[in-house]
Amino acid sequence: MINPNWLQSFCTLVEVGHFTRTAERLHMTQSGVSQQVRKLEEQLGCALLVRQGKRFTLTDAGERLYREGRQLVLALGNLEQRVAADPACEGLVRVMSPGSVGLKLYRRLLALQRRHPALVIDYRFAPNADVERAVAVGGVDIGFMTARASQADVSIEPVAKEPLLLVTPAAVVEPDWETLSRLGFIDHPDGAHHAGLLLGANYAEFEHVQQLEKAGFSNQINLILEPVSLGLGFTVLPAHAVEAFDHPSRVRVHPLAHPVTETLYLAAHRRKAMLNRVATVVAEALKHL
Repeated sequence: MINPNWLQSFCTLVEVGHFTRTAERLHMTQSGVSQQVRKLEEQLGCALLVRQGKRFTLTDAGERLYREGRQLVLALGNLEQRVAADPACEGLVRVMSPGSVGLKLYRRLLALQRRHPALVIDYRFAPNADVERAVAVGGVDIGFMTARASQADVSIEPVAKEPLLLVTPAAVVEPDWETLSRLGFIDHPDGAHHAGLLLGANYAEFEHVQQLEKAGFSNQINLILEPVSLGLGFTVLPAHAVEAFDHPSRVRVHPLAHPVTETLYLAAHRRKAMLNRVATVVAEALKHL
């Protein structure tokens, strides 16, 4: 019989993709993770990984073990949860979302933790695809996404709408197409998507974001408006990210003729019961969306 601890280490390694970060997540040493994977390989009589330093690729056998093994790990985790106590305000709750909604929620959830010190909030910022993947494999308890789920194991529920906003330096009064073209676009990981939605709905000249000169890029949600505030370009961002900016007087948000919003979805594992402490966090989050 396969040791469930070895199997959990292997599945976590596949999901994280890196030995060192897997060891940190499991509160183990890197050598301990490597040893457990080697024991699995010895027991099964085949290689599971092709190692490349601290990274790796899966063999065919490794892929098969992960597909079958993650279901067993999830089932064992659910068994532990079902037989254990389920208090509403104690324990770890793992949440993941894109950056904009994270800026809106994280401080509110920390305030909830201060009211209930036995509740522990683990909040990760990530793109929609990573959020969905983490929910599907049980890496987080809940996720918030601005896209519909594509994996069968993930259920979603629409919970809010978030406007997309055109943001320029404060000196810009009329954001006509000529002005935007002259400024250039401050890009970010969702920049092309957001620009396509908002600019496409409001500017006849817009065809794709490549029409605009790229004036900068940041993948840190709380820094995207810094170059805009310095007059270096304009951008399109969700409202929560704009509201969180520390220097609102240095930028200008422009109402447009055709507003565009993104739907925000609550994502959870379809076959995993929601714990009481997770429900507490969800209820608090929904108050602020």
